Amino acid sequence: MKRVCVFCGSRTGTNPVHAETARAVGRALVARGWGLVFGGGRIGLMGEVAAAATAAGGEVIGVIPHVLSAVEIAYSGATELIVVGTMHERKAIMADRADAFVALPGGYGTCDELFEILTWSQLGIHRKPVVVLNVAGFFHPLLAWADHMVSEGFLKPKHRARLLVADTIPDLFATLDGWQPPPDEGAWAKLDER
Repeated sequence: MKRVCVFCGSRTGTNPVHAETARAVGRALVARGWGLVFGGGRIGLMGEVAAAATAAGGEVIGVIPHVLSAVEIAYSGATELIVVGTMHERKAIMADRADAFVALPGGYGTCDELFEILTWSQLGIHRKPVVVLNVAGFFHPLLAWADHMVSEGFLKPKHRARLLVADTIPDLFATLDGWQPPPDEGAWAKLDER
């Protein structure tokens, strides 16, 4: 593993533990010798994780759409800042440059990134780990919803299992270290096997 993509909010939220965790994740990635791939903004949790990784001497790759570079204020301290035309390009480059994905708290954008990368895993587009760092139980409602999708027959348990959960930073790294890719099932050739 060389780089981890961190999906997270452009706000810091109301609970200070989330900004503290973002900074700790940035430092921990660098301590492991791993680079950070992130959304390219210098505000919110994005800015916290990037600034911490930069301060620790790590590789930091930001990817931001031109339209958001003013709103999210592009992070100028990145090792590499890639400015793209669309959100689709942003997510594709982030996915391509990372070996794993970690979601910290955020809003709709974070959910969009998390669920798109999970969908790509389900479809066999990538075979990389996807983990939510569930500090302070932030993701409890989302995880309950994923379980509800299974119980209602909209999501197979094997696909629900692609969404990994860690409650602490040591748990996060243990999860990444112990991750084994699911069997390569190829493209979804038969609709009834979804």
